[in-house]
Amino acid sequence: MFYPFTKRLLMPPDAYAILKGDASHPRLHGKVFFYQTPYGVLVNTTVIGLPTARQLCASPIFAFHIHENGRCQGDENDPFADVGAHYNPENCPHPFHRGDLPPLFGANGYAYASVLSNRFTVEEILTRAVILHQSYDDFETQPSGNAQGKIACGVILANRSRRRLS
Repeated sequence: MFYPFTKRLLMPPDAYAILKGDASHPRLHGKVFFYQTPYGVLVNTTVIGLPTARQLCASPIFAFHIHENGRCQGDENDPFADVGAHYNPENCPHPFHRGDLPPLFGANGYAYASVLSNRFTVEEILTRAVILHQSYDDFETQPSGNAQGKIACGVILANRSRRRLS
């Protein structure tokens, strides 16, 4: 049985971001697809090359957010500093920013997640950035959940090649 919003996965996404790791994580990359539905935006994420942990109880969890600016640039201290803060036009406390997303759970260097969010539309996140952080989000610490450094970035772009099915 299909839930109404999952039918959109059979069509090309409305927008996408190609994640690329920083200089310390050159093999980290992934794709994030955004599908506008009547229920919200379906965000479908696949990442490979994630840092792994050797201990079973230290399974890596990575904070995942939409940030204000679509410039994946920075300096040696913060390779993606130009992305700014989490997308948060209403100035809400964390984790109620529009750009706050559930974390990605690493599994032997891979991660996959699909989430439905009504906090934003595809149109309003175009040209912003998706950021993967090196640590988990504690959903409490202000302003960004103590997620630590940014390890991958991708700019959200409209998928101009998509064709709508009637």
